[in-house]
Amino acid sequence: MTILANILIIFFIVVGLVFIVVTAIGLFRLPDLYTRTHAASKSATLGVMCILIGVFLHFWLIENHFNPAILLGVLFLFITGPVGGHIMSRSSYIAGVKPWSGTVRDDLKPEIERMKKEQGIK
Repeated sequence: MTILANILIIFFIVVGLVFIVVTAIGLFRLPDLYTRTHAASKSATLGVMCILIGVFLHFWLIENHFNPAILLGVLFLFITGPVGGHIMSRSSYIAGVKPWSGTVRDDLKPEIERMKKEQGIK
């Protein structure tokens, strides 16, 4: 049982580390704020969640200590990480930060123009 538990714990921690490395690469290599925000919010959230699940499993299966606070942390990250990234991207767009010149599609532009028209803003 201990060997299987250790394999499961190591699996989740390694998967979390891979997601965090992908986040770091994305933050350095991606061309604009919007793609970097996507990398930071999605893959970093998954990375930290996987590591926390590995920590939770370690304490539960190896140390025989069930810690619901870690599960609450995972739930909190699952909810707030992507929402925070979305809010930062949308507020940057509304503030006028231009997307990368190679961006193919801009789905938010017609919606923002419609909202401005309704409010009488130029």
